[in-house]
Amino acid sequence: MDTELLKTFMEVSRTRHFGRAAENLYLTQSAVSFRIRQLEGLLGVELFSRQRNNIQLTDAGEKLMPLAESSVLLEQRIRQEVAIVNGSNYQFSLGATPNLWDAVLQQRLPVLLSRPGIAVNAMAHSSNTLVRQIIERTLDLAFVFDAPKVDELHSQEVMTVPLVLVASQPCKHWEAAMELGYVLVDWGTSFQIQHAQEFKGMVSPGLKTNTGRIAMDAILSHGGSAYLPASMIAQYVESTELYIISGAPELNRVVYATCHSRRRDDPLLADIIQALVEVVGS
Repeated sequence: MDTELLKTFMEVSRTRHFGRAAENLYLTQSAVSFRIRQLEGLLGVELFSRQRNNIQLTDAGEKLMPLAESSVLLEQRIRQEVAIVNGSNYQFSLGATPNLWDAVLQQRLPVLLSRPGIAVNAMAHSSNTLVRQIIERTLDLAFVFDAPKVDELHSQEVMTVPLVLVASQPCKHWEAAMELGYVLVDWGTSFQIQHAQEFKGMVSPGLKTNTGRIAMDAILSHGGSAYLPASMIAQYVESTELYIISGAPELNRVVYATCHSRRRDDPLLADIIQALVEVVGS
């Protein structure tokens, strides 16, 4: 049986609302309704009693729920175990926003690639896409700056990324650095709030971007300033291509590791998170 149908059934059962289930699964409401009709057709029973503003599981739906949960988890376990038995690599899918790949994870991939028995799928997506892929069980683990507020997901704080103001020229004050041509990088919701509080009334930035790599390349080639992760700019500060602006506010970002709530105690995920965090802190 198609586990995508079972995942959709589980989400409708959890939300008791086709519209909210569609939003959480990043599908249209008609697609969710179609999947439920497909599943009911395959099983020959009605799974939900549909009344105005009141969707309830039928007796058949109640019986299906634990079986559906077991089936989805079993599929995942089968893929892992078969890969191990055949001497193949277990396909582990790791996702993050582009900014987090630039800031932290890109240089940390070797710690995973060197682990025996694991082949890594490294994906860069928006936070919304990462959430949808975890819910759909196509992504094992995601690193994000803003923990998603979704009941099905489990997030834990794993590290802090310090963001420092750097410029293409040495400057005594942050105001002078920003006059060189400030590049505003979107480091997530919390950063936007902190930034707005620290720099009230600042002039409109000459460039806005959602990736630190674009900002760094821009100020290296054309001059300017930006808030960038300390780890990303270390070599350029050492070579005096970039300068840290002393006295400027340091804006830190917390990084969360997010997985499906049913895998919160998965030893493989815990081991990989610990390995990555230890490398980051070393």
